[in-house]
Amino acid sequence: MRKIILAAAAAGAALTLSACSEGADEAVDSSMADAEANADAGMEMVDSAADAGMEMVDSAADSAMEMVDSAAEAVDSAAE
Repeated sequence: MRKIILAAAAAGAALTLSACSEGADEAVDSSMADAEANADAGMEMVDSAADAGMEMVDSAADSAMEMVDSAAEAVDSAAE
């Protein structure tokens, strides 16, 4: 009788551990999905910031070239 009770208790403990293990697997899967989504969102923000930075650099370069051209025209006019 004691062996049957002990076997039943061991089986119950094994089922409990199995259920906990499945819950842990689901939690890990969910955490991994969240981490992947956060990484993707982070990369999108980095790409967006890089694009905005490049637009600012292009705009500044265009403005600088306009100023150089204007200065060159002024020098040419003064030389004539």
